[in-house]
Amino acid sequence: MKAVVIGASGGIGAALAEALADEGHDVVGLARSFTGERHLDLTDEASIAAGAASVGSPELVLVATGLLHEGEHGPEKAMRELDPEWLARQYQVNVIGPALVAKHFLPIMPRAGRTMFAVLSAKVGSISDNKLGGWYGYRASKAALNQLVRTLAVEERRRNERSIVVALHPGTVDTALSKPFQAGVRAGSLFPPGRAAVQLLDVLEALRPADSGKLFAWDGAEIAP
Repeated sequence: MKAVVIGASGGIGAALAEALADEGHDVVGLARSFTGERHLDLTDEASIAAGAASVGSPELVLVATGLLHEGEHGPEKAMRELDPEWLARQYQVNVIGPALVAKHFLPIMPRAGRTMFAVLSAKVGSISDNKLGGWYGYRASKAALNQLVRTLAVEERRRNERSIVVALHPGTVDTALSKPFQAGVRAGSLFPPGRAAVQLLDVLEALRPADSGKLFAWDGAEIAP
């Protein structure tokens, strides 16, 4: 199987690329920090289009990217902390970037047979699960991403009835993204990237076309929108 991992320089992305290669798949890793044909910047549509043009026709595309904090900006604890530029930045990376990846990568995937397009999302993007509030931009952008996945799944099914388009919640993984927020994680609930990658691939392997458009956790449980 030919697989493409976008965000392959990050903690989870690199682990996914390695796990897929270990399973014998033909893996292409793309990332903003890579050069040449392997460079892909989610904030630059021309870069995304060029990346799609370089990979052939993959059966699996994994978008392993996400933005939770950057510089002085982090998750908002209250609405008084809302900042329009930071909100826009979160939407750019967490929603618009994956949307443009879908725009350019889904059309190059096979029109028949089992195909999978998966994006890393988060349980905090579940509107029905929001009991604590806070984290406005991250919650809202991931909720938007989940809706995007649902909409893409409807359209992609018309092109390939065996396609699977899903969002995945990897749990709390020991990466730079989660590092500032690991203190409150329960014992045994902080996953090394390698373990997280294998868990996510196991979830994907078990999915069927009827699961397309949904959000699944690292243990295979469906998360309500």
